[in-house]
Amino acid sequence: MSSPVPPLSRLSRRRLLQGAAGAALAAPFFRLHAQGGDSRPLFSLGVASGCPTAEGVVLWTRLAPEPLTGGGMGEAPVPVDWELAEDERFTRIVARGRAIALAELAHSVHVEVAGLAPGRDYWYRFMAQGIQSPVGRTRTARALQDAQPLRLAFGSCQQYEQGFYSAYRDMAAQDLDAVVHLGDYIYEASWGRDHVRRHEAGLPQDLAGYRNRYALYKGDADLQAAHAAFPWFVTWDDHEVQNDYADDRSPQTPDPAPFMALRAAAYQAWYEHMPVPAWMRPQGAQARIHGRWQMGGMAELFVLDGRQYRSAHPCVPVTGNKGFVDCDERTAAGSYLGAEQEAWLYQGLARAQGRWTLIAQQTLMATAPRSRGEERGYWVDGWDGYAANRERLYGALAARPERNALVLSGDVHCFWAADLQRASDAAPLATEFVGGSISSQGPSMATVAALQASNPQLRWGRGDVRGYALATLAPAEARVEFRAVDDIRRADSGVSRLARFVVEHGAPGVHTVAG
Repeated sequence: MSSPVPPLSRLSRRRLLQGAAGAALAAPFFRLHAQGGDSRPLFSLGVASGCPTAEGVVLWTRLAPEPLTGGGMGEAPVPVDWELAEDERFTRIVARGRAIALAELAHSVHVEVAGLAPGRDYWYRFMAQGIQSPVGRTRTARALQDAQPLRLAFGSCQQYEQGFYSAYRDMAAQDLDAVVHLGDYIYEASWGRDHVRRHEAGLPQDLAGYRNRYALYKGDADLQAAHAAFPWFVTWDDHEVQNDYADDRSPQTPDPAPFMALRAAAYQAWYEHMPVPAWMRPQGAQARIHGRWQMGGMAELFVLDGRQYRSAHPCVPVTGNKGFVDCDERTAAGSYLGAEQEAWLYQGLARAQGRWTLIAQQTLMATAPRSRGEERGYWVDGWDGYAANRERLYGALAARPERNALVLSGDVHCFWAADLQRASDAAPLATEFVGGSISSQGPSMATVAALQASNPQLRWGRGDVRGYALATLAPAEARVEFRAVDDIRRADSGVSRLARFVVEHGAPGVHTVAG
C-alpha cells in the first residue's frame, strides 16, 4: 500500500485535466492517446488494474521511455504519484499517494488501494517527472450481499507474430466487471506460419530478455486499451517461461539448475508487468500466484497455477515428444496442481459462497483422448496426464453441486464447450468453456471433428478461428458467448458472435443457444 502524500501542489490543475482529456475516455470503449506535457513516451506500456475486491484494487504502470532497449530509466529510484477518482474528469478524487519505481523492478509500480466502495467504477492515473499517464478505469467487486448479474471476459494465448489483437479491441468495447487471462500472455519462441509481425529477438535467455518480450507485447494499443478499461485477473501457463515445462523440468533445458535460473527471471518479469499485489512477487524461482476472490453474491473465483507445482509428465522422458500417448503412470499418483495448492482449492470449494463457482485454469480439463484404430492416446501435458488429480477435483465438485461449478480454460488454441463427467455415461458435475486463443494458431477442423467423434463430452468445438469468451452470470443461469475475429491478419478486423451457450442453475451441462 503506498503511503499518502499531501496534494500534488507542483502539478497544476490545468496539467491534471489535460492528462485526463488526453486519455480521451469514451465509455465503454476507449483507446489510449498521447500523453501531453512531454514528448517522451514515459508511460509507453500503458496502465492497468487488477485483483479487485469489494474494497480495493491494484493499480499498475511501468516507466519505460525506451521499452525495447531496457526501459531507459537508469538505476535511480523515481517517485510516481497516483490519483484515483469517482469520475473521469478527476473532480472527485478519493485517494492519492506516491509509489517509488525501483530499477530492480524495471521501474514498475504496484499500488494497492484500499477503503473503496464496493461495486463501482473508479478512474486512475499516474504522474512522474512532470509527465502524466493515460487514464485507466477500474471497478471494485460487489459486496457479498449484492446478487446482481456478473459479466466477465476470458481468453489466453496471444502469440504476437501470428495475428493482431483485434479481440482486445472488441473486448474493450464491452461492459465488463473484470477480465480473466488464463496464460500464455507472451511467447518465448517464434513458431507458426504466415506471421504478421515479428518478435525481432530470439529466445529470452535472462531477465532483460523477458522484460523486452513483455514490453513488445504490452506496446500493442488494443491490449493496452483492454487493460485500461477493466480490472484483470491473471495466471500463467508455460510460454511465460518455456514450452511444456513442469515444475523444475523443461524439455528445452533438461538440466534443472539453469532452468530454475531462467524460471526465476521469467517469473520476475511476469510480476513486473502484471497488475497483481505484492504477495505475488517472486522469491527467486518461487511465486505464489493462485488466489480466491469473492465477486459479490453471484460468484466466487478461484485462479489456479497449473505449472509451478505439478508432477513430472507421465509416460515420457523430460526431453521426449509428448504427443498423444498412454501408460499406467498416467492414472496413478501425481498432481497437476501440487499437494499444497490442491488442499487449498478443496478447502475453498467446500466453503464457497457465491451462486456460481468459477475455476480459472490453464488448459482443457475434460477427458479428450485421440483414437487411432483401437489405440487411444492422451495429451499428457494437460489434465489427461494427471487423471488422479482430476478425479480428486471432481470429487470436491461433486460434494458441493449446489455451487454450480464453471471451469474457464485456455491453452489449446481452440473453442470448446464441454460437460465434465466422471464417466461417459455419468451426469455432468460441472461445465467447462475454453475461450479459444487471442491470436495463437489452432488445430484444424478435421482434428476438432475427430476429437468430438470419440469424445461426446466435447459438446461444441472450433479450432480454425481466434477470439475470446464472454460470460454473464445471473441467479437462474449462466450464459457464455464465444466471439471470433473475422481476419486475424488485419489490425482493424471486425469481431462477431461465434456461438452462445447457457448453463442452468442446478443443472450442469452445455446447452447451445440458437441464433
